[in-house]
Amino acid sequence: MIPYVLLDKKVGETPLEVTETWRSNHPEMSGVPLAYAGRLDPMASGKLLVLIGEECKQQAKYHHLDKEYQVTILFGLESDSGDVLGIINPGVTKELNEELILEILKLLPGEIELPYPIFSSKTVAGKPLHTWAMENRLAEITIPTKTSEIYTLDFNKLSIMNRDEVTKAALQKISLLPKVTDPRKALGNDFRRPSVLASWEVFAKQGQSEDKFFLADITCRCSSGTYMRTLAEVIAKKAGTTGLAFAIHRTVIGHYDKQSSTWQKVF
Repeated sequence: MIPYVLLDKKVGETPLEVTETWRSNHPEMSGVPLAYAGRLDPMASGKLLVLIGEECKQQAKYHHLDKEYQVTILFGLESDSGDVLGIINPGVTKELNEELILEILKLLPGEIELPYPIFSSKTVAGKPLHTWAMENRLAEITIPTKTSEIYTLDFNKLSIMNRDEVTKAALQKISLLPKVTDPRKALGNDFRRPSVLASWEVFAKQGQSEDKFFLADITCRCSSGTYMRTLAEVIAKKAGTTGLAFAIHRTVIGHYDKQSSTWQKVF
């Protein structure tokens, strides 16, 4: 039996849905344990490493794999989740250019300490952070941080969308999430969808439909456990504005050699 399989997760799918869909297409896997090595957020897409059978017992050895992501950062607004699946608030809008983004990206490679997103599964005092957030009790705890390593940050392009285009694209992403009725599985109740959609409706009516918003596409190679949502916020802050991760796509899972700037093993 093969020890693992690399699957592609779509925006809106959960890792469990991806693995069970694969199982349903492979009858020989009925009853065989499956476990994914490395989560992907609901709004993220890309490579998902799934362990098979006895290899599930070796999950620990897959916990520290390096990753590569294609990330689109939307500047000029912010959300409490760090991506489009959060409560949207108006941010700081400003003109951006390629030179500024390039200068910022040059500063970040190396070790970096990033706070965990409040809507994440990181456990604090026995409960996931997202539970503390949903209970409105974040003031009772200290948000933990994680030291990660950014190996490379490459700038791909800078683009512009107007307010209507941003809203339409965000709502389309959110619509890909299947309806969730079990509160235990959806950060409270269906990912707070009514409140999230209401905040996007407010955003759509603010300002003018033709208002401009800048988006930067970057490629990030980093150590395991680096949250692109948090990194997007850091980059936006250094640009003197606010931002969120508009799109996250994981392209590579493996072992990256920072000395030679090459992937030594890719799963």
